[in-house]
Amino acid sequence: MARKIETGLPAADIERLTEKFTAVPEGFALHPTAKRVIEARKAMASGKQAIDWGMAETLAYASLLTKGHGVRISGEDSGRGTFSHRHAVLHDQKREKWDDGTYVPLRNMGEGLGEFLVIDSILNEEAVMAFEYGFACSAPDKLTIWEAQFGDFANGAQVTIDQFLSSGETKWGRLCGLTTILPHGYDGQGPEHSSARVERWLQLCSENNMQVIMPSEASQMFHLLQRQVLGSYRKPLVIFMSKRLLRFKGAMSPLENFTEGSTFRPVIGDTAERASNDSVKRVVLCAGQVYYDLEAGRAERKLEDDVAIVRVEQLYPFPYDEVKAELAKYPNAKSVVWAQEEPKNQGAFYQIRHRIEDVISEEQKLSYAGRPSSASPAVGYSSKHIAQLKQLVEDALAL
Repeated sequence: MARKIETGLPAADIERLTEKFTAVPEGFALHPTAKRVIEARKAMASGKQAIDWGMAETLAYASLLTKGHGVRISGEDSGRGTFSHRHAVLHDQKREKWDDGTYVPLRNMGEGLGEFLVIDSILNEEAVMAFEYGFACSAPDKLTIWEAQFGDFANGAQVTIDQFLSSGETKWGRLCGLTTILPHGYDGQGPEHSSARVERWLQLCSENNMQVIMPSEASQMFHLLQRQVLGSYRKPLVIFMSKRLLRFKGAMSPLENFTEGSTFRPVIGDTAERASNDSVKRVVLCAGQVYYDLEAGRAERKLEDDVAIVRVEQLYPFPYDEVKAELAKYPNAKSVVWAQEEPKNQGAFYQIRHRIEDVISEEQKLSYAGRPSSASPAVGYSSKHIAQLKQLVEDALAL
């Protein structure tokens, strides 16, 4: 599962595909928001502006379709995307009938391509995920995605996750490449709209039964979604997708991260510039959107020479070699910290602590920075949420 799969595209192909999926029928009245999205995607394809998550997804789907692979997405608001980032279905603002006037660009890119289908499903996570699990088993050549409206809602499908998705291969030899997209992130929205329960998924991980990813950059989604189909194996793919990063400029990716030679990165090394890595005293490991809070905190404290921040994008199978290689860059760092925005008894820490301990040296000590243990996934008060975030950043960076 560690084998790299070539998923980058020539820049000319990116422009060609974008020209097709940004075209709309003559006289079709776009909503102003959808019009802005389409115009922005044209600029992204030409390299005039960085590529966001919605564009990264759309490029991945378009690329797979041109290779003959079908794409199927279902979820409670998947056409538009719960957070209005996808816009896979466009609506004519001058339509005269409620059941007329929709246009799906990825279904109109030409003849002889794979089929694209996006479904706004019913509010029944267990039934819909179970159906998509079966569909994915029977269609290994297609990218089949079940998307939760919020990652928290996946708990309604826990029976399907436990009985089929995580253990079907071990119990019955049933291979399944279902992709699950779970919006996840602590943004002050309270206990029911923050956590996709990373800890539960990681607890189910063994025998290379699935892939658990928490990406922090748009290009990672582009490569992940293609890798899921173009690879030779079929394993469930679980993506913890940040809601905040969908439009966050720092998480957008330059065009070169999509072109030939680029691929998914299980680990992303520190990006700070310093005279020598010998000055680094602490390495902070993290995953997902909390990286940007840590990066801002480091810059505010002017600790670039003292602290390196490394992103572990793939939580399982754990990228031992890549993490070890990053740690080796900092020979004088005696402190290694795992930082997360989830409570200590949740998130990834307890599930991957032993894996990190396997790759740190005898001279290094592993510690934790994050929210304190809690029975609830998140607090219900914005002020407390902010205070906890400030504290975890301080704990991660204080030398």
